[in-house]
Formats: sequence, C-alpha cells, structure tokens
Amino acid sequence: MTKTISQLSPKKILIRSTNWIGDAIMTTPAVRTIRENFPAAEITILAYPWVADIFAASPHVDRVMLYEKKGRHKGLAGMWRLGRELAAQRFDMAILLQNAFSAALLALLAGIPVRAGYRRDGRGLLLSHGVTIKKSTRMRHQVYYYQEMLKDLGLICSPQELFLALPDSANAWARDFLAAKAKKPVVGLNPGAAYGPAKRWPAERYAGLAKRLAEEQGATLLVFGTSADAEAAAEICAAAVGQVHDLTGKTTLAQAMALIGMCDAFVTNDSGLMHVAAAQKTPLVAIFGSTDAVATGPFAPRVEVVNKNLPCSPCLKTHCPQNDFACMLEIGVGEVYAATCRLLERKEG
Repeated sequence: MTKTISQLSPKKILIRSTNWIGDAIMTTPAVRTIRENFPAAEITILAYPWVADIFAASPHVDRVMLYEKKGRHKGLAGMWRLGRELAAQRFDMAILLQNAFSAALLALLAGIPVRAGYRRDGRGLLLSHGVTIKKSTRMRHQVYYYQEMLKDLGLICSPQELFLALPDSANAWARDFLAAKAKKPVVGLNPGAAYGPAKRWPAERYAGLAKRLAEEQGATLLVFGTSADAEAAAEICAAAVGQVHDLTGKTTLAQAMALIGMCDAFVTNDSGLMHVAAAQKTPLVAIFGSTDAVATGPFAPRVEVVNKNLPCSPCLKTHCPQNDFACMLEIGVGEVYAATCRLLERKEG
C-alpha cells in the first residue's frame, strides 16, 4: 500500500503520544501538522497521565485520552482492555509518534484500518503506512524526526516551532503565586533529570548559583522538579535563605509549566522541563554532559548551552562510564552564573 495518507479523509484520528515530557513537547509541531492537514477530523491523543497536561489545552487536539499503564491498562489484560476502549471509538486512522511495537499492536487491536508510523522496533508488518527513517534525519534535532515522518506520509509540514498552550486556571495560579511571593528577576532552577545522574549538574553547584543570583542580582529562585528532587532543593534553599521557593513535588505539571513560562530565566539540566521552557521561549541556560545537545537540545531562540565537549561525550549513558563525571564537574558555578546574567541583561534590554 502507498505510504501517502494525504489523500485520505479520516473523520476520527488517534495520535499515540510519546511517553516523556520532553519528547512530547518535541512532538508539538508534528501534532500541529496533523491538525492543519486534517482540519475537519476529530483528533484524539492517547497519552500517559504524566504528559497529558501538555495537550489538555491544545487547539490542535479535540480530546486527550489517558493510557493508564500503571492502573487499569496495566499488563497484557490492560492493553486488551484499552484496545477495546479504542475500538469503541471507531477511529479511521492512527498516527504513531511513539516508536514502540506495542503502539502498533494496540492500534491493530483497536481495529484502526490506517496505522501510520516509523518502521521501528520490529513493527513494520503491523503498519498499513510505514516509513523508513532516513540517515540524515538521525543527524538532526528530534523535532525534525517527527515532522520528517509526516512529510514522508504525504503531509505538508507546519512550521518547525514548539507549541504549548496552558489552561487559564494554571496561568492565573502562577500569576497569583508570583505576585504574592516573588520579586524580580525570577529565575527557575531545575536540578533533576529523570534519565540518570549523568545528566545532573551537582546540587551543591546549583546551590552556589542560587547564592550568587540572590546576593548579586537580588533574584527570587524557584526550584522545580518532582519529590525525588527534594534533597537537592533543600540544599539550594539553605544557600539563599528567604529567596528560594521549593516547588519540587508541590505543583501539578500545568502549574509548573505556567510558572516556567513567567520566569525571567531558567537554568536546567537536559530534561523535560528544559523543553517546556523552550516551548514558551523562556530564556534558558541548558547544562549538558552525557547527552547530545544537537539532537535533544532546547529548540528555542534565547538559549545558552553550557557543555564541555569532552572526547567521551556525548556518551548517552545514565551513569558516567569513566567514573569521574568530568563532563559535569568541569562546568563551574561562575560559568553558569555568567550565562544566566547574559540572558537577564538581554531580557531587560
């Protein structure tokens, strides 16, 4: 069967979202492409609960459907249950942004006749419209990865620009929080990273950065992350008493995203929240060590990437293979402080 889907007229489209916050943000240009090529279709995005807020207020989808993998959709029985739930919706087309075999299997179980996506993870035979990834695509930013797939499926791609819309309630909450508790400049700090310790600039250096920003710039610091980052947040709070607000594990994703969008600058490891800041064009300092700033760096205009480009990097490992953590330890507080100040000065200018 031809790979082109542009001549089809689906009434109901299912998009299978990617699984992590950063990856989901990087698919937002592709989601917009799907909407603009099929303006009359009803579009549902299937997403894990922890990324659902990224699409909840998006004008490019009509509905977010939760894949409760840790709950009622757990295991093979749960996948079968979800397949039946999807089948009841009678989708005409599934566009699989996620690469996994299970995504194609689920679309097949749901009886969706058009199943489009990359031929990855051994799922080629399960796809009605499969695309082979080009070598050139692997060498570009991940935003292009999803858009190139849609282009090869015959769609006209929308601009290569991240998109994030938030509920009015989240924006109002963030404005009230800042009005009551913060004075400018407001700098967000994100000391965590889900992939592993090799991506994390040390907490004591974030603390040193917070101390300098508080003392020399009069900044209010907001520490973002999950409850797993509480220990790092406590160390940062102790370095600049009275000027740091620990938000780790204390907000919804939508609230955190709204606050990040209102920061004057954001300092972060390579993480999902880095891409949230990029999508909202918040000036950001991105600290890279083990991962590839070309493929997954912040896709935004006002960015300072700090990395050392050592011979061993990017190793793409969760833990340092050399056991010396040099790619992160060679990045000093002064270097990150200077990059943050440059962004603050540009914002004021």
